Formats: sequence, structure tokens, C-alpha cells
Amino acid sequence: MIDASSTILTERQVEVLELRLDGLTQHEVADKFGTTDANISAIERAAEANVDKARQTLHLMRILQSSTRFRAPAGTEFEDLVDKVFAHADKAGIRIGYTRPNLYAHLYQELEALTRHNQLNTDADIGITRAGEVQVFAGTRDDAQNI
Repeated sequence: MIDASSTILTERQVEVLELRLDGLTQHEVADKFGTTDANISAIERAAEANVDKARQTLHLMRILQSSTRFRAPAGTEFEDLVDKVFAHADKAGIRIGYTRPNLYAHLYQELEALTRHNQLNTDADIGITRAGEVQVFAGTRDDAQNI
């Protein structure tokens, strides 16, 4: 088994995930540990939640480490969001590696689940790295992406 001591996962979570990834069913894992299927399911859910939090933390750190960043409030239309990305990049002397249509498409693709009628339903933090990468952090599972 892989040593989990330097991660946010518990040893049991790693054991369960390894066995599940090796193809064992929840029932087989439960039998192996002398517990119930429901307990194994709960361990898996907790592990997935920990992994999601770690992923969100990494995305947040990318935003914090960006050369420039800003918050796009709920209600921001995508045309305005694209304008804001280019304006913030220009002000910071950063060249964005996207054409306007490509940046619009990427932003929309990454934030589509958080939109309605081409507007953000929630606040999103946008970071721009020196290399022109655009980072998006919306604070909820699967909403943070590196685009």
C-alpha cells in the first residue's frame, strides 16, 4: 500500500481506493475489512471529498499566485468577462495567448455549469499568469479549472 501520511487521505481511505481501483466491489472490500458495504461507501465518499478539496486548494493557490487577478461578480455577461480579462492583462503588461473568440469559448466551456443566458450565476475569481494563462476559480466542486 502507498503511504498516505503526507496527504489529506487517511490510510483506510487509500486502502479502500487501491482495492476499488484494482477492481474489487464495495462488497468484496467490506468483506476483506470485516465491515459493511455502507461503511466502504462512506469511506469512498469521504476520500472523494478530500480529493475535491485538495483540487480546489490547488486552483485557489494558482489564482493567488497569478500576476493579476479580479473577481467577476454574478450577473457578469461573457462578453464583459472577456473584455475584463483582456483589460486586466493589458494593464499588467501580459499578453493573453487566446484570440477573443477562443477566450470566450474557453471561459464559457469552463464556466458553463455556472451560467444562465450567457451570464454568471455566481462570483468567479479570475487570475492571469505572466505566461498569459487564465485561471478560473468559482469555489465549488468541479468549477475551478485551468484554461
